[in-house]
Amino acid sequence: MLVRLTTLTALLAGLAVSISPAVAAPPAGAPAAAPSRNAVLGAELPIRAITLYRSGVGSFQRAGSVEGSRTVQLRFETEQMNDILKSLVLLDLDGGKVDAVSYGSREPLERRLRSFGVDISQAPSVPQLLAQLRGVQIELSTSDGAMSGSIMGVENRKTVVPATTGGNPAHFDEPYVTLLTADGIRTVSIARITRFELADKGLNDELNRALAAIAEHRADRVKTVELGFRGDAGRQRRVEVAYVHAMPVWKTSYRLVLPESESQLKNGGKPDSRARIQGWAVVENTTDEDWKDVRLSLASGRPVGFQMDLYSPVFADRPMLPVPVPGALAGRNFEDARPASPSAAPSPAALAANALEKSAARAVGAAAIQQGPGGLDRAESGGFGKPGLPGDPGSGGGGIGGESNATAGEIGEQFLYTLDAPVTIERQRSAMLPILSAEIAARRVSIFNPSDNAGRPLRGLQMTNDSKLHLMPGPVAVYDGGTYAGDAQIPHTSRGQGRLLAYALDVDVVPNTEVKSESNIVSVKIVSGLVEQTFRDRLTRSYGFQNNDPSRARTMIVEHPRSREWELKEPEKPMETTESVYRFEVPVESGKRADLKVVEEVVRRSLNALTSTDLGWLVAISKEGKASPAVVDAVRKAAGMQGEMNALERRIKELDGEREAIGSDQNRIRQNLQTIDRNGDLHARLMKKLNEQETRLEQILSERNATSDAITKKRSELEAYLRDLKVD
Repeated sequence: MLVRLTTLTALLAGLAVSISPAVAAPPAGAPAAAPSRNAVLGAELPIRAITLYRSGVGSFQRAGSVEGSRTVQLRFETEQMNDILKSLVLLDLDGGKVDAVSYGSREPLERRLRSFGVDISQAPSVPQLLAQLRGVQIELSTSDGAMSGSIMGVENRKTVVPATTGGNPAHFDEPYVTLLTADGIRTVSIARITRFELADKGLNDELNRALAAIAEHRADRVKTVELGFRGDAGRQRRVEVAYVHAMPVWKTSYRLVLPESESQLKNGGKPDSRARIQGWAVVENTTDEDWKDVRLSLASGRPVGFQMDLYSPVFADRPMLPVPVPGALAGRNFEDARPASPSAAPSPAALAANALEKSAARAVGAAAIQQGPGGLDRAESGGFGKPGLPGDPGSGGGGIGGESNATAGEIGEQFLYTLDAPVTIERQRSAMLPILSAEIAARRVSIFNPSDNAGRPLRGLQMTNDSKLHLMPGPVAVYDGGTYAGDAQIPHTSRGQGRLLAYALDVDVVPNTEVKSESNIVSVKIVSGLVEQTFRDRLTRSYGFQNNDPSRARTMIVEHPRSREWELKEPEKPMETTESVYRFEVPVESGKRADLKVVEEVVRRSLNALTSTDLGWLVAISKEGKASPAVVDAVRKAAGMQGEMNALERRIKELDGEREAIGSDQNRIRQNLQTIDRNGDLHARLMKKLNEQETRLEQILSERNATSDAITKKRSELEAYLRDLKVD
C-alpha cells in the first residue's frame, strides 16, 4: 500500500530535513550513519502506479523499502531530465530522511571542450590547431622527410603556380608552419605534412579526451539519477518516489452494438432501447522499462504543463569591477549624540532580521506539527500525495456496472479511469486496455441535413450517456444486429448528455426540399420626417421523405438551418436546438412518405424620404389598412410644399435660360453695329433693341432674386414641417 501526504507543508518539511550529510543532525539517541555508496538496485523501487494525462504527460509512482543510509539509482533518457528535475518528489517514511539527489551534469559541449589543454570546440583546421600549439614540441613526417622541433607559429605565404598553356600564373595563399629545430629555424608547407605527433604525452591525452567528449555527447542518451536516503542501520523503511515526464497521449476507441428489436422495427425505433458500448484505451509504453503489475489510471484532464531547461548549466555574466583602492582620509566633524526615543521606529535592517526569524520559526513549527514524533503525518491509501484515489474502498469512486474493467471517479475537474486489475506492458510496446462495458440508451434514426452528403440522409443513432461515465473523444465502430454497420466519432460526452452519431448513408430514403419566400408590408408611419415601412418576410421550407424500405420504418431527424434573426413559427417547438440548427423529428412508416413544413418569419424596417414617397402607392395601401389617413395627409401636404418649391426652382431655370439667350443676341447686335452706318435706320433700330434687352435683363435679375428668396423660405418651411413630424 503506497503512502500519501496530507499537506504540501509536510512534503516540503520532509524534503528539507536533510540536504547535506555534513550538516544533518543525528536522530535522538543514535549516531548519524554515513550514507553508503553501495547503490540499491533500482528494481527495489519498482513502478507501482502510473497516471497518464490527455495533455501528453505521465505521472509515475515508485515504492519500495531501504535499510540504513542508501542510494537508489534510476535511469532516465536525457530529454526527460528537465521534467524529472522539475517534478521529482522523494519520501523517506518510518523515520527516515531524504538526502541529496545527484546526477551527471550536462555542461555545454563547447565549454567542456575549452577546458582541455587542446581546444577543439570550434572544430579547428590543421593550420588553426598548429597555431594553437605554439611552443609545443612536435614531430612531423613530410614528403621531404621527418623533422622535429617546437612550433613558433603558422603563416600564409603567397604561392605562384606557373601557367601550363601560356596563360597567366595562379596566385594563392599557402599555410606554412615554422619550427625551431636543433638545426635552426625551418619552415614547412602544411600541405606537405603527412603525419604529426605531439611529443607531450599529456597534450596527446588531452586531445584524445576532447575527442572522446564529442563522441560521448553524440551518444549521450541515458542519464543516471542517484536518490539518497538516510536512516538507522538495520531498520527497513518505506520510501516513495514520484515524477512526471512526457508520454504519448492516451487514446480511446469504442464499439457500439445495436441489438435487433421487434418493437423498434414496427414503430421506427421511437422508444428508447439499450445498446451495449465497449470502450478501449490505447496506451503506449515508450520508456525503456517494463511496466509490470502497475496500477494504471487514465485522466481526462489537461493540467497546465511546460518545459524548462533545468538540466543544462546556466552561467550568468558578471560585471568586471575595478579593484577598490582606499582613498586618502580627511577629517570630519561628528554630530552630538542624543538619547534614543522610546517610540523610535526600528531600522529597515532590524525589521528584515525580525521577519526572517519569524518565518524560520513558523517553518520549524509547521514541520514539527506535521512530522510528529514518528516522522511525517501520512494516511494509508493506494496512491501518492492525496488520500483516496477513486476506486479505493471508501473513496467514493463509482463502478461502471455490467462487465467494467476499470473504476471511474473524479479528482478535481478531471475524470479518471483506474484499471481494476494490475497492468503489465513491456518496454517499447503498446496495449489496448478495456476500460468500460456498459449498456447505454440509444435508438436508430436517420439524420438529414440539406447541406450535407449531397442532400442524402445518414443512418445513425440518438444516444444518451446514462452509463455514469464521461466518454472521451474517439472513434466508434457500430455493429447493427451483429454486423458491422460503419464508423462514427464520439466527441467528449458528459454523463447524461445526448449525442447524435452517423455511421452510414441511408440509401432507402429519398428526400426532397422546396423553399418558398414572400414579403408583405405590415404598416407605414412617419418618424422624424421619414417614412418608416415595416415588412414581414416569411420563409417556408418543405421537407419530404419517401421511405422505400419495405420492412423497416424510419425516424427522421431533420437538421434545419437556424438564424437568430428569424423567428420559428411552425412547428411550434423543435425537438432540439443547437447554435446552428433546429432538430425536428419526423416518423416515416415503411413504404410511405412523410412531410415536414418549417415556417420562419422576420420583421424588418426601411426608412425613406417623405417627399420621395409615391402618393398613389400610399393611398392604395391605406385602403388595405396598412397606412392611416393621417399618414396620407401628411405625405400629401409635404408633397404639395415640395411641389411649390419645385415650381419656383423651374422658374429660376427659365429665367436663367432667357438671360443666356438675351446675352447671346446682344453679342450678335454688337458685332453688326461695327459694320453698318451709324447714321442709318438699321443702326437706330439695333440700338433701340439693345436698350429694350438691358431693361429685360434688369427685370430678370430682380425676379430671379425674388424667386430665390421664395425658394429659401419654402425650404425652411418644409424642413420645419418635417423635422419633428411623427404620424402613426
